[in-house]
Amino acid sequence: MDRQLISSGSPWELTVGYSRAVRVGERIFVSGTAPQFDDGSCPEDPAAQARRCLEIIGAALTDAGAGFADVVRTRTYLTAAADFPAIASVHGEVFHDIRPANTTVVVAALLDARWKVEIEVEALVIDERAPLR
Repeated sequence: MDRQLISSGSPWELTVGYSRAVRVGERIFVSGTAPQFDDGSCPEDPAAQARRCLEIIGAALTDAGAGFADVVRTRTYLTAAADFPAIASVHGEVFHDIRPANTTVVVAALLDARWKVEIEVEALVIDERAPLR
């Protein structure tokens, strides 16, 4: 089975040895995605950070031949429970009708102290869906 590696161009991908996303067959795995812009800047607002994460994720999904409608699982890491309503609202804007499985956890910290959220997703691209049993 072919393995497609998707890069966002981040210098960390080669240093750390990972890809923004990997597609193997019908499955796409998008790495934990931080709210950082190419110039290194990061919005302060938690909702803006969630939007930036999802913007990067959306681009990776597109590069892998998928879209948000193909997402079956999301994982959201927060550094403060108080930011949940703002971040969850943005998640809801994108996934309201898709409704993937989701896990949201509060963690002690992320790699950059400015980051309030990091999001990862898994997608499944199926041309013809098998009937549910």
